[in-house]
Amino acid sequence: MMITVRSGPDSYICQPGILEQIDRLLNTYRFQKGLLITGEKSWEASKSYFPHKTNFEFWIEKYHGECSDSEINRLTNKAEEFKSHVVIGVGGGKVLDLAKSVANRSGLPAILIPTLASTCAAWTPLSVIYNDEGQYIRFDVFPKGTLLVLVEPEILLNAPLSTLRAGIGDTLAKWYEAEALTRTLTNKPMAVQMAIKSAELCKDVLLKDGFEAIQAAQRKTLNPAFLRVVESIVMIGGMVGGFGDKYGRIAGAHSVHNALTHIYETHHLLHGEKVAYGILVQLALEKKFTEINRLVDFYKLIHLPYCLKDLGIHPGDQNCIQLIAQYTLAKGESIHYMDESYNESDLIEAINELEEIIFQHAKR
Repeated sequence: MMITVRSGPDSYICQPGILEQIDRLLNTYRFQKGLLITGEKSWEASKSYFPHKTNFEFWIEKYHGECSDSEINRLTNKAEEFKSHVVIGVGGGKVLDLAKSVANRSGLPAILIPTLASTCAAWTPLSVIYNDEGQYIRFDVFPKGTLLVLVEPEILLNAPLSTLRAGIGDTLAKWYEAEALTRTLTNKPMAVQMAIKSAELCKDVLLKDGFEAIQAAQRKTLNPAFLRVVESIVMIGGMVGGFGDKYGRIAGAHSVHNALTHIYETHHLLHGEKVAYGILVQLALEKKFTEINRLVDFYKLIHLPYCLKDLGIHPGDQNCIQLIAQYTLAKGESIHYMDESYNESDLIEAINELEEIIFQHAKR
């Protein structure tokens, strides 16, 4: 069994006021100019945290909404045109994935500054690629990690509350997917054991501190619970795949997410919200009904989606359920990494069974 460990970025700093020191940090690497990739909302939320004057020359490019091959090509050309020394990504998961892809394509180092605590994209050496319509295509794993990750907690604290909820949902999946992928492994390599422990730590922190972190974000008050949750999402969550390689990445929950990207009714939901629902479908496939009930209690507390109605899908729409099942089982999907082999009927049964569990849960 060969495991390639990509533990994370070369350097990581999570500290209030860290972006005020951007000149000093860039000077350490002798960078003089770079392409800064961001989004309209991301830049609006973060620009006041940067120094008013800087010796570094930025070329700011706003992305067009997706981490797609066409955007990667467009921005790679911009990096070359500007003769950039570095690619800087300031934004949510898609912006950061885009910056990593452009940096990898250009042979440049990447500096990532997350503006949302919604995924571990700032940590992981991979990018999820969509088409220009937002439908999942693939994920690319890069041979080189990010140079530097800078986290300004105040930006994350002031981000839309839904993004923190999504981050909690996405990061909870680390445990349920890693556990499914490694359950039958004998003589687990130490790196895989590290990944499993990291995934378990994520789960424990999120279930214990998640609600308090949501309350802190509602009050715009930075507290230890919020910081623990944010670092579980951004840092510890990223370590799961970094140490576990294919045994610490994705399984059934993310296949359900990928299927939902093809369903129009779910396009208003964030990545982690769809993954959160995917966890429940995976658990239904595994017949782990006690765990489903435990998670549904937590989902209700922090307002994560747990049934078809929450996704915008009518529970009686069997055609839509069949589509979800078909896309979940598409060739190359990560659900096929699980030990059990599932078919379309299994998926349809699991989704409908989950609906019945939710119905019974509501009657308690």
